[in-house]
Amino acid sequence: MIHPHPEASNSDEFKGFNEARRIMCCHDARARVYERFEQTSFIGDTNVAAVHVNNTTRADRVFLRAFDKAGQQVGVDTLYIDEPNQHLDIAPEFDHDFTGMDVVPDSQLDQAISRENGWVVNLKVLREYDSLADRRATQRAVFLAHLQDMMKNGDVRGFLFGRGESDDTDAA
Repeated sequence: MIHPHPEASNSDEFKGFNEARRIMCCHDARARVYERFEQTSFIGDTNVAAVHVNNTTRADRVFLRAFDKAGQQVGVDTLYIDEPNQHLDIAPEFDHDFTGMDVVPDSQLDQAISRENGWVVNLKVLREYDSLADRRATQRAVFLAHLQDMMKNGDVRGFLFGRGESDDTDAA
């Protein structure tokens, strides 16, 4: 049996761990949205500017409706959810509200948004997403979050920046 550390009652004790978990959850959401959209024809179709993701109507599938820049519907697709990790939760980095995407008033897209039964993916931002760069940035952010805890607990007193070459002596 693992016993909690006597000082673990302090909610700030594992602040870095909790931050690392949050960072990983956000990365997982972005990666999942990108991977699931690669299963559709929407990423390759330059006519599609936005996709409404109806992830609330059914638990076993996600209904996608594609819209052009004028906000008119140009396609539909359905992604089936066989495992819970396939669900398309909101990834703010791709959401039309967070990316500042313009929505034509009174368009079909605007009407879909007003029903509030899902979220809208800005396809321009999704197409520009670099999964490898995101994975590397997430890895660094998780490491730094954990490093904060390790330094606070005395597990780490210093480290070197660089590739581990003897000439790199930038100790922290």
